[in-house]
Amino acid sequence: MTIWVNEQIDPSGMIHACIACCDQKQAQDCHESFENQLTEKQKAEGWVARLRTVTSWEDVPVNSLKLS
Repeated sequence: MTIWVNEQIDPSGMIHACIACCDQKQAQDCHESFENQLTEKQKAEGWVARLRTVTSWEDVPVNSLKLS
């Protein structure tokens, strides 16, 4: 199983938003949204939107929104 994890991360490495799902298209749409929500100032400060995959729900951050 592939689980797609979207994270919006501040310069210190703290996750401010996290959504996980098993649908690749939904994950890519979410990633685009996370990217678009970051302002130019946030990007300059080091904020990032990251999309990664894991193989177990145990590897998904606890505070994430999990979509099926």
